Amino acid sequence: MTDAPGPRGAHLPGFATLAIHAGQDPDPLTGAVAVPIYQTSTFAQDEVGSTRAGYDYSRAGNPTRTALEQAIAAVEGGRYGYAFASGMAAADTYVRAVLRPGDHLIIPDDAYGGSFRLIDKICVPWGLTYTTVPLGDLDAVRAAMRPSTRVLWCETPTNPLLSVADIAALATIAHDGGAQLLVDNTFASPYLQQPLALGADAVLHSTTKYVGGHSDVIGGALVTDDAGLAEQLAFHSKSMGAVAGPFDAWLTLRGLKTLAVRMDRHCDNAEQVVELLTGHPRVGRVYYPGLPDHPGHDIAARQMRRFGGMVSFTVRDGQEEALKVCRRTRVFTLGESLGGVESLIEHPGLMTHASVAGSALQVPADLIRLSVGIEDADDLVADLRDALD
Repeated sequence: MTDAPGPRGAHLPGFATLAIHAGQDPDPLTGAVAVPIYQTSTFAQDEVGSTRAGYDYSRAGNPTRTALEQAIAAVEGGRYGYAFASGMAAADTYVRAVLRPGDHLIIPDDAYGGSFRLIDKICVPWGLTYTTVPLGDLDAVRAAMRPSTRVLWCETPTNPLLSVADIAALATIAHDGGAQLLVDNTFASPYLQQPLALGADAVLHSTTKYVGGHSDVIGGALVTDDAGLAEQLAFHSKSMGAVAGPFDAWLTLRGLKTLAVRMDRHCDNAEQVVELLTGHPRVGRVYYPGLPDHPGHDIAARQMRRFGGMVSFTVRDGQEEALKVCRRTRVFTLGESLGGVESLIEHPGLMTHASVAGSALQVPADLIRLSVGIEDADDLVADLRDALD
């Protein structure tokens, strides 16, 4: 990994410095400050079996993708990073690299719908078994562990109920049982939370979300500090081929540079939105880890820098009223996804989490999820107030 610049001695570069500089030295040929887009499928070789700088074919490696992989690893505090065509491609690659038919995994009982679909509809026919558990209940997690458990799959905060899990405690449970802890860090982003430092074996991201940050690129990433796991991820990434293309990697890398400043604005705005919602007579329950009465508040305060830009809430008059609120906003755009500069509103039960309908992971019918963007906070608060009135 290319070292980030910094003064000589013991000083270590901070998050924003790593995001801007790690893996991104000026181009040695031209001096270009921005990493070039190496839009090529193949690389010339001077001799049979030799390569220039280790590149021969872009599925195996591409300099633009390498820069992103080094940068995402650096900001997560890991040594090895891998960039994929989507978050689900990253998740599937991890599954194929780590699990085998007959293995068991534990997932949150309010997991992201896409992750649940991957496990329930694709991995189960392949021969895996799984158990859904509220990961905030450590006794329930211990009880769910089996001799065949190989992965404890964690989201924190979860999508869309924003449940919080104790990463360090889950790492201990997983490792005591001979399993790995995978943490989906998409909602928090590397700026707000670094699971590897808390004992996780691997970190998963949909870089489409906060890392990319502009709703203009699809991508995913895996980061680990374990050399053996990294070798398996590298092999499966190359062999399965669901890698990030050069232009997508470049867009994601550009987004990563401003992650720190964007996340602070997301958090600022979310806090003002939460203040409106908690005092509004038509709102039932507000899900946000920053609230003192949130069940995971103390854990979130301990393992997160701030509480994030995602907010969910219920309305008192049921699903139809929730759908009306989603239709009434003007600044919040009705749409799936999250983590972009623009604010989004959605109905998880009929949109992002439709795949869990009828399962143990079904979400409340009156639930609304907000991805709070970086617009002027006053405009966001006024928009929601109008939509609720």
